[in-house]
Amino acid sequence: MKTTTRLAAVLLLVCSGLVMALDLGSAKAQGLVGEQPDGYLGVVKASPDAIGLAADINAKRRAAYEAIAKKNGATLDQVAVLAGQKAIEMSSPGAYVKTPGGQWVKK
Repeated sequence: MKTTTRLAAVLLLVCSGLVMALDLGSAKAQGLVGEQPDGYLGVVKASPDAIGLAADINAKRRAAYEAIAKKNGATLDQVAVLAGQKAIEMSSPGAYVKTPGGQWVKK
């Protein structure tokens, strides 16, 4: 009986962690992450979830930027900066964006 109770408690903790996983929309809405001029997601307020989310998204963005750069004969940096400008332009009011000077501001 005690083993079953312990197993149930562990499963509950694991499942609650999965449900609480942070997604990009909620992270932006909470002011944890924001768009940067370099095309990558930045962490505004550090938390393990925000840092992990930003790392995951940035890895995917980099792969996409590399493919676009290769296809169009551009550099990775050129594609990333253009994507950063577009992401900042498309950010919702109240979302954090990083200025070229490195300051986080609400749009």
